[in-house]
Amino acid sequence: MRLRETAILLALVVVVATTVVGCGSNTDGMAFVEEGEFAMGSDSSETDEGPMRVVFVESFYMDINEVTNADYKLFTQETNHKIPKDWRIYGYKAAKADYPVTFVSRADAESYCGWAGKRIPTEVEWEKAARGVDGFVYPWGNDFDRANANTGLSGIIGTTSVGRYETGKSPYGISDMAGNVWEWTLSDYNEKTVVVRGGSWGLSHRFARTFTRLGYNPESKVNNIGIRCVKDA
Repeated sequence: MRLRETAILLALVVVVATTVVGCGSNTDGMAFVEEGEFAMGSDSSETDEGPMRVVFVESFYMDINEVTNADYKLFTQETNHKIPKDWRIYGYKAAKADYPVTFVSRADAESYCGWAGKRIPTEVEWEKAARGVDGFVYPWGNDFDRANANTGLSGIIGTTSVGRYETGKSPYGISDMAGNVWEWTLSDYNEKTVVVRGGSWGLSHRFARTFTRLGYNPESKVNNIGIRCVKDA
């Protein structure tokens, strides 16, 4: 009888271990951001950026890279979700499979992240992941370097492949949090618009600061807004 009980117990251990491994795999390609306080905002002249204040955020995981065209293509194939309008006009460009998907609304972003078992971030989560606990102005530090991000000063017109700027990563190892494309958040900017973060390829370094925030109509589908997902820890 004891041998049978031991066998059952071992079987249960195997099942639990397999389940834990499976859950861990859901955070592949994501960076862990620990809970705690950080300095959010700025005391600059931009009224919607300040004041700088201390904010607490629960721990979470964030995608290391922005959602790519290849990621989004798989999503549309499996769900029959509407494809971005640039694909409808020009076709899907395999050469840009690892570029960030654009021409997606916030509802599209929420649908994608939900399909992936994740969600889009709040702007508090986004800012902590971008600047860390040292209050960086840019993800990599306090001084701008055009070699660290795809902004209007990079000499490139349009998006670039995700993760291209190795030296531009945030303190948590997250890529492209300055430039390339703005990223949708869950947070409202005002009654009609929602917050996007991160700057984009066509704008100056001022928009690539970790605390810069803009408001966009959530139904907007443009060539400089994309998606990044998070997952509760």
